[in-house]
Amino acid sequence: MAAALGRSDALAQELCRRAVRRRAAIFVALALSAAALRASAEPAPQRVVSLNPSLTAMALALGAGDQLVGVDDFSARQEPAVAQLPRVGGLYDPSLEAVVALRPDLVMLVPSAEQRGFQEQLAALGIARFVANPVSYDEVLATIGALGVRLGRAREAEARVAKLRQARERAAAASAGRARVRALLVIQRDPLFVAGPGTFVDDMLRAAGATNVAADLSGPWPRASREWLLAAQPELILDSTDEPEPAREFWARWPALRGRVVSLPAGLVTLPGPQLDRALARLEAAMRPALGQSGSDPDWPSPAGSEP
Repeated sequence: MAAALGRSDALAQELCRRAVRRRAAIFVALALSAAALRASAEPAPQRVVSLNPSLTAMALALGAGDQLVGVDDFSARQEPAVAQLPRVGGLYDPSLEAVVALRPDLVMLVPSAEQRGFQEQLAALGIARFVANPVSYDEVLATIGALGVRLGRAREAEARVAKLRQARERAAAASAGRARVRALLVIQRDPLFVAGPGTFVDDMLRAAGATNVAADLSGPWPRASREWLLAAQPELILDSTDEPEPAREFWARWPALRGRVVSLPAGLVTLPGPQLDRALARLEAAMRPALGQSGSDPDWPSPAGSEP
């Protein structure tokens, strides 16, 4: 009886997940259609400034690098293709003067509290804006599609969205019916910030065969206490920080944590950009030892001092 009830619960959960995915697919289609309608009468911008590394990565992946004339500081440091472009500040300190000097016909940014006033200043100057802040996997897909339409790269965006959707479907099919790994993805060590519910990271963990132990916390990127972490006892700690101390050495300070520690390149899994298929493959590779499987992702060799 207990086994039958367990199977029934599992089936109900799977049906619920499928319904959510269907609704998300409808959301993406509607978002792309709306973006296409809005942009159909607008010429593709030729002088684009990006104030967000995710949007910069999307533009580059869609082949619109030659349309970029300025980027945020982080993008310039992380993306060799735009390293020589003028910098216009960062999330907390965008420079209106630097942006205006580049004579942009489009500025890409996020609707954050830090940039709200900046957006209003751009609007007052009559400068067009593309504003997006995708949180879930499907919102990332919708943003790529909408940006592709806006930049005159709709066909490239459609292909990229299809590839990312297929990657998630393939991973979910591969992990179906397997034991789930209780995992946690850390984006900052001290104070401790983790990937919470409703994020694209949460979506990828689930597709890769994990249960996100932070799914019950509040907010997409919640701050967590050490006491909570010790009580949660994840089987797998995925460290995606850029700290110089090796991940295993850092987490070894708490010997009560018995889970395996894997170091991921900073930004690989935490950037809501166009390479989520590669990020998902890396998460799958991190799961394999916990599932008693062999093999690794050849595109992402393990960093020194971390487990594969």
